[in-house]
Amino acid sequence: MTKKKLSSCTAILVGKGATMDGSTIIARDEDGYDGVNPKTFTVVPAKHYDEHFVSKYNGFEMDLKGDGCRYTATPNGDPSEGIWGEQGINEYNVAMSSTETEGTNARCLGHDPLVKNGLNEDAMLSVVLPFIKSAREGVARLGKLIEKYGTGECNGIAFSDHDEIWYLETGAGHHWAAQRIPDNSYAICPNIMCIEEIDFNDPDNFMFDPNLQSFVEKYHLNPTPESFNYRNIFGTQSEADAYYNTPRTWYGQKLFNPSIEQDPTSQDMPWLRQPEKKIAVEDVEKFLSSHYNGTEYDPFNTFASGDEKQQKKFRSIALDRNQSSCILQLRNDVPAEFSAIQWVNFGFYAYSPYVPFYTNITDTPANYKVASQEVTADSAYWMHKLLEVVVEPRYHQFINEVNAFRDGCQSYGLSRIDAIDAKAKDLSGDELTAYLTKESIATGNEISHRTRLLLSSLIRQTLLSSKYQYEMGDNL
Repeated sequence: MTKKKLSSCTAILVGKGATMDGSTIIARDEDGYDGVNPKTFTVVPAKHYDEHFVSKYNGFEMDLKGDGCRYTATPNGDPSEGIWGEQGINEYNVAMSSTETEGTNARCLGHDPLVKNGLNEDAMLSVVLPFIKSAREGVARLGKLIEKYGTGECNGIAFSDHDEIWYLETGAGHHWAAQRIPDNSYAICPNIMCIEEIDFNDPDNFMFDPNLQSFVEKYHLNPTPESFNYRNIFGTQSEADAYYNTPRTWYGQKLFNPSIEQDPTSQDMPWLRQPEKKIAVEDVEKFLSSHYNGTEYDPFNTFASGDEKQQKKFRSIALDRNQSSCILQLRNDVPAEFSAIQWVNFGFYAYSPYVPFYTNITDTPANYKVASQEVTADSAYWMHKLLEVVVEPRYHQFINEVNAFRDGCQSYGLSRIDAIDAKAKDLSGDELTAYLTKESIATGNEISHRTRLLLSSLIRQTLLSSKYQYEMGDNL
C-alpha cells in the first residue's frame, strides 16, 4: 500500500476576542508531498452507528456505536487509501481540523513508540466529529482514543465552538496535551510542537492524559524540571525546524504583530500572541495564501529584492504541494442555526478563491464532490489545480488579474452571506437547511463560473504569447 504523507500543513487559530466580528476561527492548509492529492467537499449525513470501523490507510480499527450527527468534511476523492476527512463542522456547530503533522524527538519516542496501526489523521475526523457537542468534548474523546489505541503519527488537532478553541498535540504513541486558546489571542502552528508551559492545576485551560507527568518524570524527559514546557520536552528543535517551520510562524506574527522584531529561524518565538489589531477572515486568507510576500524570502521575487539563494531559503505556505485549505468560522452575531461557515479553497492558495459554504446543509456543488486521480473538467479540485499550472509560469504577467479575480470572489462571497443571512432569519428547521443548501450551492457554482472565465482569459493570453509564430506578409 502506498501511504500518503501529509506533513507540510500550516494552521492558524484565532480566539473570538481577537477577531473583528467576534467569531472563533480555526483554519488549516493541507499540503501533500507529491503535489497531487485530489480533494472533495461533502456532507456526511447523521446516522446511528453500530459498526466496526477499519481504516484503509493503516488498518486501525475500533467499534463505532451511538447516534452520530451530520457534518461537513473534505475527504480524498479516492477513498481506497483512507477517508482523510480532514476538516469540517458538525450540526452542533463544533469544528474540527485534523491534523497538523508535528515532530517528536527520538528520546520521547524511544520510551513511547508510535503505534503502526494506531489512530491516525486519515480516520480522526470520522470517529470523533459525529459524536461531540463542544470543543472540549472533542478534546476529551480524541484524547481517550489516543490513550487506548495509540497513534502512528505526531499531530496537532484543533477544535472550536462558539466560545472556545482548543489545540491538542500528540507527543508520542499514547501521550497528549491540549490547551485552550485565550479569547484575545491567536496561534500559528507550522509542523512543530507548539504548546509551551502547562499548568496542571488549571482544568479550564489545559487538558492532558492522566499519565503525562509520571511518564516524563519516570524517563527524565524534562530538560527544565522547574517548569513543564511541552514544546521543550517533546519537540525536536532541529536545524530543519529553523528553516522549514519557524519562518512560517515568523511571517504570520510579522503580519499580525508588525512592531515585533524576530529572527525567522528562532526556536523561541512564543506560540500565543495578542494581535495588534483585530483579525478578519481576509487576514487569515492572506496568511494562508502567503509566500513571504514583500520580503527577500519571496520565491516569486515580487519586489525584486533578495537573490535566488534568499528566495529559496525558507519553505513558504503557498507552494505546489497545496491541496485544500479551510477556514472554519463560527459567528456569534447571528443565530446559531446559520452561524457556521466553512471557507473552502482548492489548489494553489495564492491563486484560488476561498468559497463560503454554510454548514447547516445537506449537499454541496456537484463539482466539489468529484476528484479522481484522472484530470477531469467536472472537478472543482482539478479546475483550481489547472489554474496553478497556467499562472505559475507567467506569474508576473498574470498575478494582477488573478488578484483582482480573488478580490472579486471575496466581495461576492461576503455579499452572498449578507443576503442569505437576511432571509435565513425568517426560516427554521428543515426549511432553513434546504434554503442554506440551495444558496450555498449557488454561491459555489457562481465562483466556479468566474474561475472558468479567468482560466479562459489566461489560456487565451498564453496561446497568443507563444514564441512559435509566423505572420504572413500582405502579399501572401
